[in-house]
Amino acid sequence: MRWCVSIGAALVAGAMAWGDVTGVAAPGPKSQQADTKDNATSVDVELVIAVDVSYSMDLDELAVQREGYAQAIVSKDFLQALKTGPNSKVAVTYFEWSASSDQKIVIPWRVIDGPESADAVANEIMQSPVRRGSRTSISGAINFAMPLFEENPYRGLRRVIDISGDGPNNNGAPVAGARDAALEKGITINGLPIMVKEPSYSTMDIDNLDLYYEDCVIGGPGSFVVSIKDRDKFKDAIRTKLILEVAGRTPERRVVPAAGKEPRVPCLIGEKIWQDRWGR
Repeated sequence: MRWCVSIGAALVAGAMAWGDVTGVAAPGPKSQQADTKDNATSVDVELVIAVDVSYSMDLDELAVQREGYAQAIVSKDFLQALKTGPNSKVAVTYFEWSASSDQKIVIPWRVIDGPESADAVANEIMQSPVRRGSRTSISGAINFAMPLFEENPYRGLRRVIDISGDGPNNNGAPVAGARDAALEKGITINGLPIMVKEPSYSTMDIDNLDLYYEDCVIGGPGSFVVSIKDRDKFKDAIRTKLILEVAGRTPERRVVPAAGKEPRVPCLIGEKIWQDRWGR
């Protein structure tokens, strides 16, 4: 079963509704967590936002993506979502990625607990210079994200990687292996596949990128995909996804991967396309 998000006010309102919270609990009871992070500030979720800045993203997409995250963090809906958790605060870090060796932290770990801290994080995002990089390594982004949780001075009830991208993995280690390593650590991965351009030979875009993300990238209890197929809905999709993550909510029809089932889109499709076109 796969879930296709319908972006709009109705979904945002639904994300804010009360109900069962689904997410990944940090290993062990709170007393054990305290042993590894003495005197750490408790938060509802440790959220790593991993943003694609590869050359396949045009400058307009990069600008809208960055504005989308900044505006989502200061939105009334996001701030309301903060209040649904027992701690009413989240820890967030934001980094940009492209190739397997190219990741840059834009926002080190910050706690967001209200309008003032949200404004500070949003301003930092917008003030950082826009940059781009070659290749697309989703596996590199996941592998870079995992140690960030160990370095985080805050203790969360859930650990989530929020990863966006407009193409399949074509560099570095295979993505499925990186995903599985994260899941073994109790980390949930959610996806934001960007599908606003028609695939062409000059790009690494593929058909059904949302299915690729569902079957090869995301995972963990409560994991889901919010796909972006309309440029005008870019910012709405980002806001909806962050609200769901912060509130510990999942869509009514979320992705439930079938164990042992063959992916609908091959997880090595990006590597194959690169090899066929450039022979390396």
